[in-house]
Amino acid sequence: MDQDLQARLLDAVDAAFDDQTGFLAELTSHPSTRGHEQGAQDVMAKALDARGYDVDRWQIDIAEISALPGFSPVLGPYDDAVNVVGTHRSRTRTGHSLILNGHIDVVPEGPLDMWDSPPYEPRIADGWMYGRGAGDMKAGLAANLFALDALRRVGLAPAADVFVQSVVEEECTGNGALACLARGYKADAALIPEPFAESLVTAQVGVLWFQVHLKGLPTHVAYAGSGANAIEAAIPLIAALHEMEARWNVADNRHADYAHHEHALNLNIGKIEGGDWTSSVPAWCVFDVRMGLFPGQDMGDAKAEIEAVLMEAARENAFLRNSLPEIVYHGFQAEGYALSEDKSETAAQAIGALDAAHGAITGAALDRLAITATTDARFFGLYADTPALVYGPRAEAIHGFNERVELESMRRVTQATALFIADWCGVEEI
Repeated sequence: MDQDLQARLLDAVDAAFDDQTGFLAELTSHPSTRGHEQGAQDVMAKALDARGYDVDRWQIDIAEISALPGFSPVLGPYDDAVNVVGTHRSRTRTGHSLILNGHIDVVPEGPLDMWDSPPYEPRIADGWMYGRGAGDMKAGLAANLFALDALRRVGLAPAADVFVQSVVEEECTGNGALACLARGYKADAALIPEPFAESLVTAQVGVLWFQVHLKGLPTHVAYAGSGANAIEAAIPLIAALHEMEARWNVADNRHADYAHHEHALNLNIGKIEGGDWTSSVPAWCVFDVRMGLFPGQDMGDAKAEIEAVLMEAARENAFLRNSLPEIVYHGFQAEGYALSEDKSETAAQAIGALDAAHGAITGAALDRLAITATTDARFFGLYADTPALVYGPRAEAIHGFNERVELESMRRVTQATALFIADWCGVEEI
């Protein structure tokens, strides 16, 4: 890249960085948990419209996406599941097109008294911004937007179509990204600034969510021996699932990107409910499970093994053998994705452009990372033949208390993204 252009783009990011930080604070102040994303999406739509992008805002229609590969079933209503996409249309279309994707939804904040400050009152201390969603991943959404602003500030625009996506549902299904594909948003590559400390994600695990429903026999606790405790019946089933988790993680079962990772696939009992009264033996119990899968691991085979493990454990239980558990799949049915397996020239060029941009900012080679979580990258890589590059700022305590993002890292990612766009898409005068 021309050194003068590179310097001007970096200066342009610096010149607007206070505005970018303020924009991130505004986004973070909106509690955009599932079903409550509208306020934050208003901010995104307004920002895109003010910049002259064509803004597409629509409610996800389950009927339009439920038969598509990658769809995950949902239990709740979708009345408030709204995506926002801003489109830049190039005049010349001489470069590679690009999707800049990010999710606006955040996970629940948990007990407020376990935060050092209110989660939706973002604060800055020692170079970090604190708040739910500041890192995961509203800093990434801000980086996407202000990287494009940097080009505009120097009188240029991408010489290819660019789609800026702010999607919902990433934290529980990914159906927001899938809805963008169904609506026709396709490009030569996708960049997703998830907060993985300025590393390029080469592989991500799949994620499967399911519930296990148990029914017991209620009775007064004084006669507990004549009843069946549905909560206690869950214990051997959970133990059996953890034994399965250990088998899936053995060396012979690992994907190549995770060969040296002792425990890449994590099973989590994320929620358990049961019973109605302290002095009554609980007649019911439901526990929610998250299980990881390696890239290439068949979803149908995984479900079959989970069901077999649960039924075998249930049949060894004196009560459960006569009241077998019911398994309900909802939320993530996400396959794993490995960018490392994409040997196309397009992927090589996109990775090379990002590597060069990162090196220009940091003076170091771009680190590669196989993560034990999932992102929306799988939709582009698996179902749209589009290399998906996950590269974002450093954040800590995501999904936890006192979530925070390093502001200088956001600056570097914004600068690298601006250079990447200029290289990958090319530039044209406004």
